[in-house]
Amino acid sequence: MGNKELIESGKAVLGIEFGSTRIKAELIGEGNAPIASGSYEWENRYENGVWTYSLDDIHTGLSTCYADLASDVEKKYGTKIKKLAAIGISAMMHGYLAFDEAGKLLVPFRTWRNTITEKAAEKLTELFNYNIPQRWSIAHLYQAILNKEEHVKDIRHIATLAAFVHYELTGKRVIGVGDASGMFPIDINTGDYDGTMLEKFEKLVAPCGYDWNIKDILPVCLKAGKEAGILTEEGAKLLDKSGNLEAGIPLCPPEGDAGTGMVATDSVGRRTGNVSAGTSVFGMVVLEKELKKVYPEIDLVTTPVGDLVAMAHCNTCTSDLNAWVNIFDEFCEAMGMPADKNKLFSVLYNKALEGEKDCGGLLDYNYFSGEAITKMEEGRPLFVRRADSHFNLANFMRVHLYASLSVLKTGMDLLLKGEDVKVDRMYGHGGLFKTKGVGQQILADALNTPVTVMSTAGEGGAWGMALLAAYLVNGNGKDLSDWLNAEVFTGDKGETFAPDKAGVEGFDKYLETYTKGLKIERAAIDNM
Repeated sequence: MGNKELIESGKAVLGIEFGSTRIKAELIGEGNAPIASGSYEWENRYENGVWTYSLDDIHTGLSTCYADLASDVEKKYGTKIKKLAAIGISAMMHGYLAFDEAGKLLVPFRTWRNTITEKAAEKLTELFNYNIPQRWSIAHLYQAILNKEEHVKDIRHIATLAAFVHYELTGKRVIGVGDASGMFPIDINTGDYDGTMLEKFEKLVAPCGYDWNIKDILPVCLKAGKEAGILTEEGAKLLDKSGNLEAGIPLCPPEGDAGTGMVATDSVGRRTGNVSAGTSVFGMVVLEKELKKVYPEIDLVTTPVGDLVAMAHCNTCTSDLNAWVNIFDEFCEAMGMPADKNKLFSVLYNKALEGEKDCGGLLDYNYFSGEAITKMEEGRPLFVRRADSHFNLANFMRVHLYASLSVLKTGMDLLLKGEDVKVDRMYGHGGLFKTKGVGQQILADALNTPVTVMSTAGEGGAWGMALLAAYLVNGNGKDLSDWLNAEVFTGDKGETFAPDKAGVEGFDKYLETYTKGLKIERAAIDNM
């Protein structure tokens, strides 16, 4: 069946993901390959001390992104989308959307980017003996309680962005377990919210006298493959302003961007992991067992089927590196030799491979913002060298690539070295890996683990969400990891780079200097 016939027969599957700067829609067909896409650029805003998006932003972004997809389908295939086999919604995880009985938003959406819940996060981490990061929904709720915010008494539902959009389309207050794991800790034995911790929270807030129960205001937790509602008439009108899309389409559980990243990189099985490296960077490993101790530097979330995942999340990755490449671009312009930007990146990245394994005594901090793992609440991009350091282009580029991954390595070493976590396969995706082999080799050396980049590495979370929607209707009871290997990634083994012994030793030596030098970064924050 051709793509046009497949779309007209209603067998295509749609995934939509709300990223922090772009909303993307991906339509997949036979073989689960992308056949059309749409997007919408948006930005959060800082209002009254809170990073937020308005409900109008969300609704406009959803419908405009879908309209862009529909336009792409018309251009490519000369037809309109009327029916779909399934739909899936995903979004950046965490944050806080609170609603009253009538469904009214009580306070502006507080996104994951906000760091206004420190007291709540610390108290809950101590209470649960489980790391609760500031961006988690439960930290936002408890901080609102600590602040004695008036709206808390009226709460009847709280949600993540993905769970809210899913509700708008289906009328069902449900959430995928992976996204739920960024709201409240999950019991991996049940695949639901941890009952003991729910009880502890209830006792903690009981003196406040609220007439709600924490379990009742959280969305219902569902594993991948479970039915999560159907597109209502109102939902169809919200999604497709043209009125062409019909109601009745099944939706899979809404997921977070961590889960869709795992799916898109075939890293949902135990002892697999992935590193997403772009503007920010995070590394995830699916664990075989729980960690021995609580690490404030490590988030514990789950896969879309409820397996425990350890995640090291860093706010900055390539921003400072890109800024330096732009300086070289400006230099080329000033010399009357404008450079092709892609070639410039390729030349400079590959030059880094010629550098000394420990960067020749150069040191770099890429902190555009604070980093929780290294306990910096703010950031100052900083390049440092001694008078006798080997200051040349190769070492200069290598140190900036190292800097892009140094905070990640600091966090991942707690797992790989401190907890002896085993990883059979680590997948890389994101802009750092665009120049073939360079970022991939640096990451393999940093983690002392083979790193694979697959041909689908650039497809991203919207494609991962579309795969989860396809799994709903085509999974036939198979384990998600088995289904992905059999139906999606069969034959695509990617290209794997093994760690280089000298590179591993060089990165470890560099990190020793980097860790000692954090005092320099602290001084810059305090005095600049």
